[in-house]
Amino acid sequence: MAAADTKPGGSEESTMRSDESTMRSEESRVRSGGPVPTWESELASIRHSVKFVLALKEEFVCPVCRGVVLNPQQNSCGHIYCYSCLQGLLESSSPSSPLCPVDGAVITPAEVFQDNCCKREISCLEVYCTNYPECTSVVTLQHLQEHLSSCQYQQLQCTNPGCRAELQRRHLQDHLTTTCPHRTEPCPHCQQPLTLSLIQDHVQSSCPQVEVLCPYSCSQKVPRLKLEEHEDSCPEVHVDCVYRRFGCPVQDKRGKVKLHEDAAVNHHMLLVLRSNTHLEQQVEALQGEALVRQQEVQTNGLLLAGLQKKMVPLLQQSSSHENAVSAAQRTLSRQEDLLSTVQLDIQQVSRGLCSGREELEQLRKSLDAVIQEVSATEALKEHLGTLEEKLQHHSSLLELHTSQLSRNEQQLQELGSTSYDGKLIWKVDGFRRKKEAEVKGQPPCLTSVPFHTGSCGYKMAARVYLNGDGDGRGTHLSLYVVLMQGDFDALLPWPFKQTVSLSLLDQSGARNHRSLNFRPDPASKSFLRPAAESVNVASGFSCFIPLATLENPQNASYVDDDTLFVKVKVDMAGLEQL
Repeated sequence: MAAADTKPGGSEESTMRSDESTMRSEESRVRSGGPVPTWESELASIRHSVKFVLALKEEFVCPVCRGVVLNPQQNSCGHIYCYSCLQGLLESSSPSSPLCPVDGAVITPAEVFQDNCCKREISCLEVYCTNYPECTSVVTLQHLQEHLSSCQYQQLQCTNPGCRAELQRRHLQDHLTTTCPHRTEPCPHCQQPLTLSLIQDHVQSSCPQVEVLCPYSCSQKVPRLKLEEHEDSCPEVHVDCVYRRFGCPVQDKRGKVKLHEDAAVNHHMLLVLRSNTHLEQQVEALQGEALVRQQEVQTNGLLLAGLQKKMVPLLQQSSSHENAVSAAQRTLSRQEDLLSTVQLDIQQVSRGLCSGREELEQLRKSLDAVIQEVSATEALKEHLGTLEEKLQHHSSLLELHTSQLSRNEQQLQELGSTSYDGKLIWKVDGFRRKKEAEVKGQPPCLTSVPFHTGSCGYKMAARVYLNGDGDGRGTHLSLYVVLMQGDFDALLPWPFKQTVSLSLLDQSGARNHRSLNFRPDPASKSFLRPAAESVNVASGFSCFIPLATLENPQNASYVDDDTLFVKVKVDMAGLEQL
């Protein structure tokens, strides 16, 4: 423990101790910058409160901090310091003259080393628990912190957020679960874990399971989360009569409105009849409009026929003029060649003017004739240009009339075949020819005329792939229905929710119809309101019926006389008509 004896004339043992001291000094140069051991670092803050079983020897007391030495370092004068205290002493003193506070000897940093022998002795010293006398445990100094980590008398702070209470470890668990005002407890109604102080406010203002009085004063108590559901049946809520869309103005509490609906059946029937009469008048007006458009189509057809007759001579005349122009151009080319020849002749005649006056006169006459022919050709060109402008004008008129005729025919066809009861019977003729065309890739599918679920209802159409689509390509007939943009979409409920039945009709008379139905998925974009000038994605069955069963059924006849009948039916239950 003491410094090695290095006096002159010492024994051989003194020389060995001097060598050992030198080795320790060299070792200290490597270890002096190392980390402090964990147990000593943890005891640094409580070293002065530690009580030893036996009185602490003075040599184990740090002369700087006057506490037990932790991580002991021995200097050249033989005194022992804490590692941290010695480092602080060296840093606060002049680098050339750090002095030992015990005897004033100069401390040489190169001769300072870690005293592991002293460290082992100190670590084995017995001490009382810092919670003495409540805790009577006696442990070695190096195991004190380990004991304190489990000591039942150690003071700890409550871990619940917002609680600052400090209590012994033995009482902590009971405090956390039973007495702490900041502990977490489940709501007695909805079982949601909440801080104890917030449970009452939660129950009074937001707990979904607490029963509260109806806000419409019907004297019923309902869970808070079912208030909206209760509103749909509460007799005190003000509602409109269900016949309001037919003109009934009654609005009152639900119970009174129900009595009104039961008592005013005759009045409501009159309103419905009046509405039906108005709809019949609209249908008659539409039929009259269809007749007028049919007459317009006939008139346009006659006008088109007359224009076509007028076009025939114009086309013939144009052809003849083109021939004339071509001939005139050829004549002009010949005349230009002749003119060149004449000019050469004139030059020759000019040289022999005296001897060829008569010949010159003939050449002038020829030149005048050529000029007249050129003028006639130019006139023909102008006339041809006029005829071409007339032809273009008549052609544009013909295209306009043809386009209008096509639109009128399509509108007339839709007016004649459109239904307004949610049903469609679609006759598909030329089955085999159209199926073979689908096999070749053109057209990909057939689409029916539109039909409606009411005069102001949804507009729909059926689609069929005779050679199959998607998973049924080449093996099944695929059948779909598609929502189209209608005139009354803004007044209808979306998404479309009605059940749709698709059928192939048996033509044998046995009524063994092939039918499948589906209920729309509200999350599918196919049943949302169609965008402007567009239709939705079709929905139905890609594998509706195998092609082998379709063409060769056992107890039915789906294809007869090369004709197929498709039926679409929309379930109108729960669908309110406008």
